[in-house]
Amino acid sequence: MDEGETGGAGQSVPALRRAVAILDHLAECGEPISAARLTKALGLPKSTAHGLLLVLAELDLVARSPEGLLRPGPRSLRWSNAFLAQSDLVEAFRRQVAADEHLSDHSVTLSVLDGADVVYLACRNGAAPLGITFRIGMRLSAPFTATGKAMFAAMTEADVRRAFPSRWPDPLTPRSVASLDAFLEELEATRQRGHSVDDGQVRLGMACVGAAVRDAQGLPVAGVALSFLEAEASAAVLDRFGNRLRAIAEALSRSLGWRG
Repeated sequence: MDEGETGGAGQSVPALRRAVAILDHLAECGEPISAARLTKALGLPKSTAHGLLLVLAELDLVARSPEGLLRPGPRSLRWSNAFLAQSDLVEAFRRQVAADEHLSDHSVTLSVLDGADVVYLACRNGAAPLGITFRIGMRLSAPFTATGKAMFAAMTEADVRRAFPSRWPDPLTPRSVASLDAFLEELEATRQRGHSVDDGQVRLGMACVGAAVRDAQGLPVAGVALSFLEAEASAAVLDRFGNRLRAIAEALSRSLGWRG
């Protein structure tokens, strides 16, 4: 086996190292930047940077704003979610839920985004007859779920639109949000409220509130939700449960290095 296949591999794949440097720099900037500024900061030849950025954008690892500014792309979330699924986040979630006696009678879930879906990493089903049992690995269309709404509310509108490039997901109930434009309105209400609400969009008779878990850069990497009977869902109850969920999400976010 020659040097290019062993110890000299660093010399044989400089494009990979440069691509990682680009992604690291975009993550560390904390705001979108121009290609010229990125190229200068990393000391890359313009032609090299141009070629790498084209490929990274094609792979959804880099996203461009309408003004041409660069930021991390949505594909990185999938890798982040895979890492979180194998990290201590699930155990931290279980500890948080077990320690909160106010949530003992209700279903509590932890999920991550996978494209336009949420995938459940951890579930603690309560005793209430919700008509649905949450399971690890269960997948649902994100726009209808409390965790999906919470995570998308922590993104830019451009990133939300990019997640739904073609057909809108089929509704789960007659109350499921019917279009991307209506979903964007829901997300704005979620930001103002501080937590998301699923008012029978996944299952008629069930209500949920949700909050986003953020990483050290403040990006949404998971969501937590509390599910209960819709008959309980007065404005006061929604606020109380929303506050509890935000506290859990903030504790989990701090465990990932978030200091917001």
